[in-house]
Amino acid sequence: MEKAKIISIAKSTLEIEISELEKLKNRIDEDFVKAVEIIHHAQGKLIIVGIGKSAHVANKIVATLNSTGTPSQFLHASEAIHGDLGVIQKQDVVLCISNSGNSPEIVNLVSYLKEYSSALIGMTGNKNSKLAEFSEVILDTHVDMEACPNKLAPTSSTTLQMALGDALAVSLMEMNDFQANDFAKFHPGGSLGKNLISKVDDFLSSQKPQVTEDAPVRDVIISISASRHGITVVTNGDEIIGVITDGDLRRMLMKGDDVTKVLAKDIMSSHPKTVERNTLAKEAMKILKDNNIGQLIVTENGKYFGIIDLHKLLDEGIN
Repeated sequence: MEKAKIISIAKSTLEIEISELEKLKNRIDEDFVKAVEIIHHAQGKLIIVGIGKSAHVANKIVATLNSTGTPSQFLHASEAIHGDLGVIQKQDVVLCISNSGNSPEIVNLVSYLKEYSSALIGMTGNKNSKLAEFSEVILDTHVDMEACPNKLAPTSSTTLQMALGDALAVSLMEMNDFQANDFAKFHPGGSLGKNLISKVDDFLSSQKPQVTEDAPVRDVIISISASRHGITVVTNGDEIIGVITDGDLRRMLMKGDDVTKVLAKDIMSSHPKTVERNTLAKEAMKILKDNNIGQLIVTENGKYFGIIDLHKLLDEGIN
């Protein structure tokens, strides 16, 4: 198949799905509002039921809701009628997803979903289905055309289900006033969470190289060599006077000066970039990038506290 044909097929697929999404957008009405309010005011969790491709969509929606402040759980329709119905408590809300709304598993299940929960919301492409009949609220996801060339494989329909799930999640986030710091609580191990909540102090180097301003070059070389950062901080007590990098040493040697007479204050760079230890790590990363430097001096109340390294932050997913 020619490249142009492949590109044409891809664009046609997206055009069909975009068209169906536009139609869905125009169908957002009071039923959607009611569904959001039912979930928001629920005393229990949200149980999302599905089978086939809808089950995969349901799992994704559950993951999105859980990470954005709406406790949710997936229930497979075929497993539900073989014992897993016990997961549903009377205070829970059920969202059942089925394009046809009439698959055998759904037909056998809907009466129990309605009976065992506080409310049943149906997400279906068939408003005359068994699922629609038993649902308190119907979220209409019908499509005029699947993107599949045989008009059989769920494509446009699952895209609409996924998009409507995102619309529910975002609406609930707004109603719950769910902020970035709340999001970070549920992502402490990933780069998202680290960027939102991690402080400079979390990535502080175990090494703290420093010399006095009157230190001879030999002491400067030893201090820089003893740490892996290629830098030492010039101090006067707790006051930061400047920094010396291995690059500064090379430039000094290239001048051909008598190194036995050179002191730290003669080759240091004054007014180095610093960051307080309780600053967000992502802010430290911005300073490093903006100034094209590899290390940043960490302070506590303006006094020298340690070193943070660009590569350490990158390794931890800070960006």
